[in-house]
Amino acid sequence: MKIAIVGSGIGGLASASLLSTRHEVHVYEKMDRIGGRALSMNGIPENYKKMLAGFEMANAFSMPDIETISGMAKNTKIDLGFHLIGGGKRGACVSSLKRINANVNFIGSKLGIIEGDSTKYPMLSPYDKLKMLPRIMQLLFSRKETIEAMKKMSIEEAIEKYGKGKLKLVLEIFPRLITTVNELDKISTGESLFAQRELMGGHPVVYPAGGLEEISKAYAMHIEKNGGKIFLEREIKNVDVEDGMAKGIDGIEYDAVILNMPVQHIFRVVKEKHFEREWVRKIKSLYGTGSMVSYHLLNHVPSSLLGKSYVFLEKTDEFKGEAVAGMIDFKMAVPEAKISPPGKYLVQSYAICSPEEAKDRSKWEMLKNIIDENLDRLIKGYKKHAEWEIYNAIWHLDGVAKTIDNDKPDVETPIKNLYIAGDSVNSKGIGINCAVDSANIIYERIESISSG
Repeated sequence: MKIAIVGSGIGGLASASLLSTRHEVHVYEKMDRIGGRALSMNGIPENYKKMLAGFEMANAFSMPDIETISGMAKNTKIDLGFHLIGGGKRGACVSSLKRINANVNFIGSKLGIIEGDSTKYPMLSPYDKLKMLPRIMQLLFSRKETIEAMKKMSIEEAIEKYGKGKLKLVLEIFPRLITTVNELDKISTGESLFAQRELMGGHPVVYPAGGLEEISKAYAMHIEKNGGKIFLEREIKNVDVEDGMAKGIDGIEYDAVILNMPVQHIFRVVKEKHFEREWVRKIKSLYGTGSMVSYHLLNHVPSSLLGKSYVFLEKTDEFKGEAVAGMIDFKMAVPEAKISPPGKYLVQSYAICSPEEAKDRSKWEMLKNIIDENLDRLIKGYKKHAEWEIYNAIWHLDGVAKTIDNDKPDVETPIKNLYIAGDSVNSKGIGINCAVDSANIIYERIESISSG
């Protein structure tokens, strides 16, 4: 088959990587680089603010100004957004890269916690785990049908039913971090349990040495090795549809088309008239997730923090869910990450909020302060060590939030031979893992057609 993939985010590249082993694959990317939301930059480009706007982001704060930082950050690799990958070796992303023998090294860590002025690493001691083990095993390893049924149960309900002692804290924090949603009455218990199964390994969270671009580069190398082609700066205007079937893009004939973009954006390239009104209405009603991400380049970090991740939960009635969960990560600060210049340490952090809150300038200062206060709890007086700081608000982080009122669509659209790849669809995991698993599903569907 001849297959077009529109968008070179992780979902699009993972799909192309799989399909290129058996089919002719062409990837079209409107930007001058691959990676989509999971891209890495060598420093701050001149068009940084415009680039952020294209991904539904805004630069909220920077110290000093962005133009000055641009001159200071040339030897620092900066991701577009903050994307740790859950699941370690169990996760879909790491597993798929191993299958293609990609040379990507991952730095992993356990999770610590910041509680008030005290910190604990790891968050759960062997005794805590032993005490919680029977209930955790019951929840995490329930039958698939049971977890499917629990997709409509909120975490708030799960806490009332199962949450005692440390387990209550785990259920209050991890589902928020996994889904990037603070409202426990909206977070799906079933979806959270699927994702938390991947977090049970020795390293619950990992990050690729060299930045997120190493994942994209590995997929691109495999695609081109198999004869696939990647076209940069090629914006696709229209998917050609005839008699309910995708026939190609912009007049070029293809047997199948895969769209790698937030599902709410597909009507930019496929006319609404080709879908039933109810499906259009459902897709337009779906919402993503939001957050504020920060990047701090420090000239000093205690060695005891290097390579570790710390979570926090701030109770506040200023935000939905009456809390703000987040994480501060030091994996990018270790030399083997190849992110920070010699003698410097890049620290990436995020604080979760809703898409509406991410657009609300009055909330930006609060989110910034929450990140700063928690970083200061880890490194007292860290500001005196800061070379520069960047804070970006994102109101479309994950394509579709995994909540009980927000059903992700299938990878197959109502138009025959038109698919959606990425974290917007109903696949396992969150973020990058969700995007990679969507590629696995699309591959299986297309193979069943081509072999049938």
